[in-house]
Amino acid sequence: MTVKSMTASEIAKKVVNKEAFFIVDVRNEDVFKDWKIEGEKIGYLNIPYFDLLDGVEEIMNKLPLDQDIVVVCAKEGSSIMIAEMIAEEGRAVHYLTGGMKAWSEHLEPIKVGNLKDGGEIYQFVRIGKGCLSYMIISNGEAAIVDATRMTDVFIDFAKKMDVTIKHVLDTHLHADHISGGRKIAEATGGMYWLPPKDAEEVTFTYEPLEEGNTITIGNTTIDIQPLYSPGHTIGSTSFIVDDSYLLSGDILFIDSIGRPDLAGLAEDWVGDLRETLYTRYKKLAENLIVLPAHFMILEELNDDGSVSEKLGTLYTENHGLKIEDEAAFREMVTGNLPPQPNAYQEIREMNMGKIKPDEETQREMEIGPNRCAVR
Repeated sequence: MTVKSMTASEIAKKVVNKEAFFIVDVRNEDVFKDWKIEGEKIGYLNIPYFDLLDGVEEIMNKLPLDQDIVVVCAKEGSSIMIAEMIAEEGRAVHYLTGGMKAWSEHLEPIKVGNLKDGGEIYQFVRIGKGCLSYMIISNGEAAIVDATRMTDVFIDFAKKMDVTIKHVLDTHLHADHISGGRKIAEATGGMYWLPPKDAEEVTFTYEPLEEGNTITIGNTTIDIQPLYSPGHTIGSTSFIVDDSYLLSGDILFIDSIGRPDLAGLAEDWVGDLRETLYTRYKKLAENLIVLPAHFMILEELNDDGSVSEKLGTLYTENHGLKIEDEAAFREMVTGNLPPQPNAYQEIREMNMGKIKPDEETQREMEIGPNRCAVR
């Protein structure tokens, strides 16, 4: 039997389509438990690579006969070797091209809506890490919101769509992933925007995102209206696009709410978070489509792999929006915090411009799951 590669894009399609397949993950057990490829119909066998160096005979009866088998490791090399050993035992097998690093970096652009005067809005789904970025297009111009460090994906997509990137915005100073916003702005001549209350320690120039301003994309006047919405960070800012979409950053997700502690100020910021979720957002139109900057679980994905829901529906279904007692809300948020994201302090410093690690170090800094939410 031959060994075939399978790309992160191909696996992402299987996950979104809820196809059954089987993963042999040869990373160490603690790494696997912390972060793995997830899917509704994925079967798993986690056995470290070193335990298979003498042969794979003992695991062959654990591999299903009626599903694709994909061997996964951190970078690719170990999975190729184990896949070849499985193939020598007579089984068809794949390995994940680029390993879990490729899975972490894969971005899938999905159209999530049309704008009133002919524009479009696209969501870039980073399924392996739960990050969501956006490109708003109107009349030959584009704005990008919460870009990841894989900047070529956004620049190439803009070229494909024959649009000029005019504005690049971050809803807040990110702590779980490295922002590509400033790099895209420098490469395209666009303006880079950041909330000033999150930018007090940055080492670069930027345009301040302030409530009451509008950013226009194209001649058709698609307004991005910044809405100051503190809680996740003190400067967190949401955007209302075309009076139809609420880009909520890391304040509100589909099945959870933002955590307020990534600058070490959970007790100080939980009140701001509640004010945003229970007062500021409550004043907005219920039919706004919420487009968050992250998702936490696969159940938040729509059938096409996108992530969105009406604001009114979230007030009915999202547990974090239904806690009337303020003390109970405070306890739920501060007493239910997940582990901090990997290397979050270093990521904050890089996003401030204070450090400039090389590309491989940046990859290592981002390895691991999304941990921006409280459920």
